[in-house]
Amino acid sequence: MPNTPHDCLIHTIDTNWLGQPHYTAVYLLEAPEGLCLIETGPHSATENVVAGLHELGHKPEDIDHVLVSHIHLDHAGAAWWWAQQGAMIHAHEFGARHLINPVALLKSATRIYGDRMDQLWGSVEPIDESRMNPVHGDAVLELAGLSIRAIETPGHARHHHAFAFVTQEHGSICFTGDVGAMIMPKGDYIAVPTPPPDFDLDAWLVSLHRLQAENFDAIFPTHFGIHEDPSTHFRRLSDALTAHSSFVGDLMTTGASQEAIYEKLVEWQRVIALEQGTPESQYREYVIDHLMAMNVTGLMRYWSKKREA
Repeated sequence: MPNTPHDCLIHTIDTNWLGQPHYTAVYLLEAPEGLCLIETGPHSATENVVAGLHELGHKPEDIDHVLVSHIHLDHAGAAWWWAQQGAMIHAHEFGARHLINPVALLKSATRIYGDRMDQLWGSVEPIDESRMNPVHGDAVLELAGLSIRAIETPGHARHHHAFAFVTQEHGSICFTGDVGAMIMPKGDYIAVPTPPPDFDLDAWLVSLHRLQAENFDAIFPTHFGIHEDPSTHFRRLSDALTAHSSFVGDLMTTGASQEAIYEKLVEWQRVIALEQGTPESQYREYVIDHLMAMNVTGLMRYWSKKREA
């Protein structure tokens, strides 16, 4: 990995998605030779991202490059809009084709979110191939004077990259997308997103082991903000993922219904969240409202496929 520290300012822009602060971040990189975004947030929050840019003295057309960790709509839902402003979009090769032609992506998301699609995510339009760079494997991207390494990190999604480089201010850093899960604004609770169809515990644990071995000085999860103890975080996340998966898998062996599994998972994690200092209202709004139903579906699908195999 290129290890010359870059002179790069990193700004965290809060998308304030659905009025929820510190839920989803877009990161602005003021690089030596231009401006880059890490993630876009959903199109429904684009006005908030643009307002954040303006506060930093920039306009949408100033953005040269956009890197998305994966193509889920809370991370890449507005990628098409930034492409229309003139940015080059960099996305995992397995996901890039679904940004160029989002029919299958929207069909999959609609199965999860139903008639809430517009409210949650806004519009999703195709990206012209000329504005899309499919990122292969562990490519090194030379962008705006930065050498950014893409790290193949499946588990949350098959089409997932983390992005790493070295800065003068923070040392060795990594933008972890969803492989780093979600850190609550208050307390030490880690929310694990385990969506269908790609959640894979084994692959995710391998990805975390790989990131752990990098000994980063800091990580920047999309959910949310800089975290300066990556080693502890990756260890705790590995434990949480394993515990979640075992909890649901064990209930499935008893023949519990999906509704019963959901109720038991919600209550079990509520107790843990409160013990770790996350307010109950925040657990409800950030975890129950947006993750838990999806998580149960993803975990049950994972175990069903594993047992069929």
